[in-house]
Amino acid sequence: MSEKFQAPRGTFDVLPEQAAAREVLENACRRILGGAGFQRIETPVFEATELFARGVGEATDIVQKEMYTFEDGGGRSLTLRPEGTAPVCRAYLEHGMHKLPQPVRLWYLGPFFRYERAQAGRYRQFWQVGAEAIGSDDPAVDAECIVLLATLLEDVGVRDVRLRVGSLGTPAARAAYREKLQAHLHAHADEVSEDVRARIDLNPLRAFDSDHPGTKQVMQTAPRLLDHLTPDDVAHFEEVRGLLDAVGIAYEVDATLVRGIDYYTRTVFEFTSDALGAQSGVGGGGRYDGLMEQLGGPSTPGMGWAAGVERILLATTEPAATEPPIDLFVVWEDGRRADALRLVTETRSAGRSAEMDLGGRSLKGQHKQADRRRPRYVASLVDGGWELRDRDAGETQTASDADEMVAMVLRGGRL
Repeated sequence: MSEKFQAPRGTFDVLPEQAAAREVLENACRRILGGAGFQRIETPVFEATELFARGVGEATDIVQKEMYTFEDGGGRSLTLRPEGTAPVCRAYLEHGMHKLPQPVRLWYLGPFFRYERAQAGRYRQFWQVGAEAIGSDDPAVDAECIVLLATLLEDVGVRDVRLRVGSLGTPAARAAYREKLQAHLHAHADEVSEDVRARIDLNPLRAFDSDHPGTKQVMQTAPRLLDHLTPDDVAHFEEVRGLLDAVGIAYEVDATLVRGIDYYTRTVFEFTSDALGAQSGVGGGGRYDGLMEQLGGPSTPGMGWAAGVERILLATTEPAATEPPIDLFVVWEDGRRADALRLVTETRSAGRSAEMDLGGRSLKGQHKQADRRRPRYVASLVDGGWELRDRDAGETQTASDADEMVAMVLRGGRL
């Protein structure tokens, strides 16, 4: 028996009937983000491993456990990108985008890779749409980014959406808070999970994300970062909230909200959908004002987010988009294949969609296929003639050749 191959665990095929829904989402991204002045950018699927080690943070689960890293033929360590912000910032620095009017607004859509436990809504190869606004620390940038993701989720019909917002403050404020949180965790080290205990000195904020019952109990009495922000951090967060209030975006302040990436500062946020169950996160992000310096560039503020395409589609209420109908389907008998090919080619050149049967069907079978494709017009190349049937009007007219038939399609079936 020949071996049967399957897609690797944690990956998936996007079949034609699923691609239509993804195209609807991509068009919404292009319309909403493009309409706000964001321009599309595409970065390589793999980058230097050091980009993520320095940018994402060596203490994060992403860098420690989840990256697909390999050595190329030249001995360089490369990594399939696990997230999109660090590559976009690398491109910003490499191509001198600081010379452009600031903030530079960019958006992307593509595949990303993390070695995670595969389950519904969580894959090892997944697609994300993301947006980055680089070069301004204005709270309005934060608010606009949040509003744009809220608009996108609403536009594509994501169900039961909730927005949580918080602030991580500046690195200096967070460093002082970390000492207080570490002291609390050390005092309760025998009650928290082994994983949290091992990371008390390395990444204590991640304890807020733990599902371990003992850890959750300990974190209920842990100090909150929102209570230890500097006056400037507090003012920035209040301005962001005020702008969200002004445009009617509902949210809840979550003092325990943390992100799994170290570069975040000040504003952080997350959209969840109750329709997704345990894996409820749909998208989120925050401000990353120190990331450019970590990557060797000048001090440059930034704000952005990413949302999972598969998560969005799982949470939408709308049925998957169907394949759009075509303008012309050509039915042809033996001996008329060249005429049929010329007709569909000229119709496409005129800007209309056209198909011909290529499956060796009988004339009856071709007409059935035409009904399945739901074209506006059906051309019949039979008995040496040229006939065009308008399926909407129920009328049939004759033409002398392909040129006249194309003209009839362009004029709406009229001679």
